[in-house]
Amino acid sequence: MARPRAADQLSGPLHWWTARDLAAAIRRRELSTREVVAWHLDRIEEVNPRVNAVVSLRPDEALADAEAADRRAPRAGERLGPLHGLPIAIKDLEDTAGIRTTYGSTLFADHVPVADDLVVARLRAAGAIVVGKTNTPEFGAGSHTFNEVFGTTRNPWALDRSAGGSSGGAGAALAAGLLPIADGSDHGGSIRNPASFNNVVGLRPTPGLVPAGGDGDVWEVASVVGPMARTVGDLALMLTAITGPDARSPLSHGDPSSFTGDLHGDLDGLRVAWSPDVGGLPIEPDVSAVLEDARARLAACGCEVEDVALDLPGVDEAFETLRAVGFVRSFGPMLPELRRAAKATIIWNVEQGLGLDGAAVARAIAARADVFRAVAGLLERFDVLAAPAAQVVPFPAELEYPSEVGGVAMPHYLGWMRACSRITVSAHPVAAVPAGFTPDGLPVGLQLVGRFGDDRRLLAHAAAWEAAGGHTARHPPSCVHDQ
Repeated sequence: MARPRAADQLSGPLHWWTARDLAAAIRRRELSTREVVAWHLDRIEEVNPRVNAVVSLRPDEALADAEAADRRAPRAGERLGPLHGLPIAIKDLEDTAGIRTTYGSTLFADHVPVADDLVVARLRAAGAIVVGKTNTPEFGAGSHTFNEVFGTTRNPWALDRSAGGSSGGAGAALAAGLLPIADGSDHGGSIRNPASFNNVVGLRPTPGLVPAGGDGDVWEVASVVGPMARTVGDLALMLTAITGPDARSPLSHGDPSSFTGDLHGDLDGLRVAWSPDVGGLPIEPDVSAVLEDARARLAACGCEVEDVALDLPGVDEAFETLRAVGFVRSFGPMLPELRRAAKATIIWNVEQGLGLDGAAVARAIAARADVFRAVAGLLERFDVLAAPAAQVVPFPAELEYPSEVGGVAMPHYLGWMRACSRITVSAHPVAAVPAGFTPDGLPVGLQLVGRFGDDRRLLAHAAAWEAAGGHTARHPPSCVHDQ
């Protein structure tokens, strides 16, 4: 690739630049949108066959959109959108007008929506250039990205390992330098798990900060949409485009301008509640070792770190019951088709929901309220709660899911994700950040849980840790070598 003229001011190839730097260079006309999009399309062409992160690629249309963006001159008093000129690929669970959207299912292999989902419409309005979609598990079920339409997404840090899920395509694309930003969605850990597996960052926001469109449950608090990137500052940049109220989303809130500017956080004096096992869960020794090093680094940076034993009665039952209810709402009418075409875990989850009674749902709702109050109470004494973002390191890509963790058998395909799903039930915002690497070079991530509704402050804490840890500056080795 030819070196763009703006590369003289910033080091390294464009695919490792932050989204903020790329957007600023485009605004100053040191780079054109076409240069940036073409560079990333070339990067995708070279690297994506190895990782299979970006699907339904639309290079010609993306370049045409980029050229149109370069021709666009803002009217008097108008500013270019915050993501103007930045390439993005949309998670294949979100509808994209005129672009194939499969939900990772053979039942929708040829589906082309006529309208954008709300988050996609906001990203386009902010100036982002859609180059394609990112791969996801079938209907987003499970934290390992594989399906019968596009195959398996592989981890750029070790191509024989999982990239996580369900935003695994997004996580792998960021880690491999295919995209500067990506959208994700998170129910049981679908932003946090791939962030951990790929050494990138993500935010599971307070419910409603990023409003969800479509025909889903408008009162849903477990499933949220959020940003993913390689730096915390780029998460904030993306939030300026996708946050804010929408009349179709009664929980929606937030002011995009609150995420502008630099994030200023300080670890000195930060009160950290340290939960190494999220209430007694099995954790692989390699994960625990990396997290112990991270705990020591936090303390060395002046944090007041205190071990806490989370006591969240009924939390797993609450998550799994309410998830099963959601599966009935979303997939119950499709069950005959699913029996012919879907993976067994999806059918199992629908059947779990169909077997519930009112008393089970009532218990789950009551437990959810208790978990929220417990975490909110803890965060009255502490600034953040820190916990593993995954109980395992990236596992072999040919497995559907880990059947055991640390020698403990998992009850079902959701069992190994409880480090994340337990936090989901609390409805608090979570920043997923890199914690370090195993001796074999596999990434390990950390959840930083913040106070409900205080996502900006949480990102400031995450940015302070990012600066202290330095892990986000590290990129995968030989499998994604620079040109």
